[in-house]
Amino acid sequence: MGAGVRLPSVALKAALIVLFAFVIFGPIANMLIWAFAEVWYFPHKLPLKWGFAFWERVFRPQGNAMASLGTSVVIAFGTVLCSLAIAIPAGYALGRGKLPWRTAFLLLFLLPQAFPSVAVHMNIARIFYSLGLNGTLTGVVLVHTLQGLVFSVWIATAAFAAVDRDLELAARNMGATPFLAFRTVTLPLALPGILASAIFVFLTSLDEFTGTFFVGVPEIKTMPLLLFSASMEGNYQVASITALILLVPSILFMLLIERFLKADVLAKVGS
Repeated sequence: MGAGVRLPSVALKAALIVLFAFVIFGPIANMLIWAFAEVWYFPHKLPLKWGFAFWERVFRPQGNAMASLGTSVVIAFGTVLCSLAIAIPAGYALGRGKLPWRTAFLLLFLLPQAFPSVAVHMNIARIFYSLGLNGTLTGVVLVHTLQGLVFSVWIATAAFAAVDRDLELAARNMGATPFLAFRTVTLPLALPGILASAIFVFLTSLDEFTGTFFVGVPEIKTMPLLLFSASMEGNYQVASITALILLVPSILFMLLIERFLKADVLAKVGS
């Protein structure tokens, strides 16, 4: 009787696991197939011809993929620098200081995420147009920084809050100036969290589409814009290969995040 009762439960769990795996890995598997499909059309379930012809088209010197990848990386590094320039002092003040309205300041950095991104970026594009920033790397970096501050400030705040205050006080008691104590004690101990925030910002910038579309087009072309253009043209091979290229740094950086970012660091962000 017990085995008969457990059988439907086991079958339900197995069905849910299969459904979950299909939802997660089904689109990835389809993308991998398209990346190596040279001839594939309905009603055939699998490609009629496999090969690397589209890979050669993507990686050829006169193609747009490598130039777009280079542009994406430059913008991502610029976004990281701008975000950290704001996040480190802001994170230190919010994580170590006793500021009034601390929670309100933290929530302020979430405001760009509270509204539809299309509406936000359309209005940013109008402002940037009047400032001559549309179609420039600087404009795209600034709009990416607006998105990156959500991760960088919150994680930097958590990282600084996790540093033991007694260590900083001990350095001060030994004659260190406030800046020297920050540079030699607090900052090195908070560095893993800051690096993790930098990685999050880099990945966010690398995948950012909406802001780049409204502020950068047509002069600036990044990998997400190339992917979008290929998809709209029905060139699913190029779109899939572009997506795979973007997937590589994401996986590598997520492995780094596992080393640098610990749960006990994030646990202090709301304290």
